[in-house]
Amino acid sequence: MNKRIQLQDLGLKDYKETWDYQEELFKDIVDSKIKNRREETDEDTNNYFLFVEHPHVYTLGKSGDFSNLLLGEDELSKRGATFYKINRGGDITYHGPGQIVGYPILDLDNFFTDIHKYLRFLEEMIILTLQEYGLKAERSEGETGVWLDVGTPFARKICAMGVRASRWVTMHGFALNVNADLGYFDNIIPCGIRGKAVTSLNVELGVNHVDESEVKEKLLKHFKSLFEAEFI
Repeated sequence: MNKRIQLQDLGLKDYKETWDYQEELFKDIVDSKIKNRREETDEDTNNYFLFVEHPHVYTLGKSGDFSNLLLGEDELSKRGATFYKINRGGDITYHGPGQIVGYPILDLDNFFTDIHKYLRFLEEMIILTLQEYGLKAERSEGETGVWLDVGTPFARKICAMGVRASRWVTMHGFALNVNADLGYFDNIIPCGIRGKAVTSLNVELGVNHVDESEVKEKLLKHFKSLFEAEFI
């Protein structure tokens, strides 16, 4: 079991370029697993954790409904945004500046082979991080991601999640709104859920800007603890 994770912060990077890079790393791990099985060897498989910030983009999961995007192609262009239909679970979401996006590309055979547990651990990492800022974040039954004021008319989502897994290798991940421009969410029905608001950490704290590097440190601390992992 290799619980070491290669950490990479890609900074501001195009969504498609990052997706292609994820696919490369994902294939590297899957190929290693196939080789181990074929040759009856036990070589370590790699694990990766990518931090990235994307220019304005909307992505639709494989089970998503295109009608949840409320903009046409011309309007997308005017807003300086792009659109991709992708191979993760979930419906539509938005990525953009001021949002911390994390893509753990893990061989779960190195940790635990349970996708439900994997998603709950990602949610727990966000919940524990927001707790450090004095926010009570929660899960919402039947809906992935992390929310505030669940079960009230004021319920609002602060972190979206969508993953893909094959041969117990994961890709895609989470998007935590830290200093996000929430106006871009008005152009979609987020995650296909009507009547639910979206929020950002800076809005909840009543400040103009939250230190994103500090948030990343807290996320990694909790991820490391939950997954009993080591970052390299």
